[in-house]
Amino acid sequence: MKKDPNFVPLNELPLTISEFLKSYNENMPMEHPQVSLAQLHKFKEAHQSMFKTDGIWSLDQHRKRLIEWLPQNI
Repeated sequence: MKKDPNFVPLNELPLTISEFLKSYNENMPMEHPQVSLAQLHKFKEAHQSMFKTDGIWSLDQHRKRLIEWLPQNI
């Protein structure tokens, strides 16, 4: 079976900040801190170079950096 050339894995889909917030908080373990909309705005401001397309988030690109950044910025 051939792969669909237009297939994009779920973790690479472009998300709005609200979609990213929901997905991040729903899929993180309970012991990991939840993130707020205000924290996401602060993260975006601190990492502007990661946002080449304004307002677009992706789990693949932003989740790991947010996990590392969040504990120092709670």
